[in-house]
Amino acid sequence: MAITNSAAAATTSSACIPFSSHHHHSPYAFTKLSFTRRPISKSPRLPTKLHVSSSKPTPTTAGAATTSKRNEEAIFFDGGAHYGDLLANLILGFTLLWLPLTLAAVFRAFYLRYRFTNLRVTVISGLTGQDRSDFSYDVVKDVQVVPRFIGEWGDVIITLRDGTKVDLRSVPKFREIAKYCLSMAEKPVVLKETGVKGF
Repeated sequence: MAITNSAAAATTSSACIPFSSHHHHSPYAFTKLSFTRRPISKSPRLPTKLHVSSSKPTPTTAGAATTSKRNEEAIFFDGGAHYGDLLANLILGFTLLWLPLTLAAVFRAFYLRYRFTNLRVTVISGLTGQDRSDFSYDVVKDVQVVPRFIGEWGDVIITLRDGTKVDLRSVPKFREIAKYCLSMAEKPVVLKETGVKGF
């Protein structure tokens, strides 16, 4: 019994021996593992907002731009009678029979002006330009041309809806101007042209 008790006491005493860090060769020693931990940011990540701009204009802006463009007046032609009309009539003015026509050509050259824009037709006459007639393309019914001399200049006859005929004499580039008037009046661009008639 004594031997048994002493063996039990020895076993108990050996089990109660505290673990020391100096016993590196003990089979019961535990290896300390080190783990690397990433730092955790305490500040929350804010969502990123994307600002996307579109080049397509809004309907209101597009409509305003179209309206302003239509209201803006653009000049297609602004000038007086063709210089050939004056020159030809001055040469023939040496005869007394042609003198009235020569005086009319001088008046057209210095005191008559035509202006065609995208909104209206304007005829300015008089010594100081005080006589002025304007009409829009909405009242245009028909446009005809009459070539003069060899077709270098001609007359543009514009018929309005009320039957009034506006005779524009000795107009340079008369065919182009007549086609422009028809297109602005939303008419078929088909010129009604007669044969060449004098000066």
